[in-house]
Amino acid sequence: REGDLVQAGDLLYEIDRRPFEAAVNQADARLDAAIARLDLAQIELNRARELLNRDVGSRSEAQRRHAEHVEATADVSLAEAQLQTAELDLEFTRITAPITGRISATAIDAGNLVPVGGPMVLANIVTLDPIEFVFTVSEADFLRYARLDLNGSRPSSRDTENPVLIRLLDEDGWPREGRMTFVDNRIDPNTGTLEGRATIANPDRLLQPGLFGHLRLPGSVEYEAILIPDEAVLSDQSSLFVYVVGDDDVVSERPVTLGPLHRGMRVVRDGVGPADRVVVSGIQRVRPGAIVSPEPTELAFSQAP
Repeated sequence: REGDLVQAGDLLYEIDRRPFEAAVNQADARLDAAIARLDLAQIELNRARELLNRDVGSRSEAQRRHAEHVEATADVSLAEAQLQTAELDLEFTRITAPITGRISATAIDAGNLVPVGGPMVLANIVTLDPIEFVFTVSEADFLRYARLDLNGSRPSSRDTENPVLIRLLDEDGWPREGRMTFVDNRIDPNTGTLEGRATIANPDRLLQPGLFGHLRLPGSVEYEAILIPDEAVLSDQSSLFVYVVGDDDVVSERPVTLGPLHRGMRVVRDGVGPADRVVVSGIQRVRPGAIVSPEPTELAFSQAP
């Protein structure tokens, strides 16, 4: 039925078999006739060779019989090929599901004439479990990932099923995991993007073809990093900096180099270390050179993994 889940090999449509069965019978009969002619040609060839060996037959007659035998052999091969074609056409009258998935509404009802000579879509079947997440990346992102592969920081998704995290529009965090299974071989010159695909398990079949979502593809292997709240980072006209409290409780300004956000926290690539005390609250009342009474604060991620 329309909209059902179908298994690979399930019968979907049948075309009237009668003309194709008649074609198979005709081809089978032609093959029998060709085999009979080959048998006769073999008998005539054997007789001609025997007479030639006894010097009572002509060489030209033996050659003619040999040519007839070769022609009869070719006729048998031709008849066998025609029978195979007819049987294949008959097999095509039973249209089965090539994959397991959900079938769409049918475009052809029982009794309709199916046109010959052009493509005709009877129905669409989409795979649901597993399902593919198709996305595009910009040329800049492609170059960044390609250079990570070149310097050995992260293997290319062309050769490795790198993990991905996925979420739908109404989901928090990144609850779905998948694996990279395809990266296209060229960047689209019209859009400047490269297509990729990730395969995801979908046992509850919540994911449907055509849904939109977000995908996160790790840009490096796991590494240790300093994380601070993003609001602790300040800026002037030339640089980014944070306030740190020294051993003498005096506030100083420290330039920093930042990385990406991770679960609501900012990665600090350079500028502060594990032993530094960074001002994360009351920043508007702090000035370089001020003496403060710092209080340790327990930090927590603002986003789920």
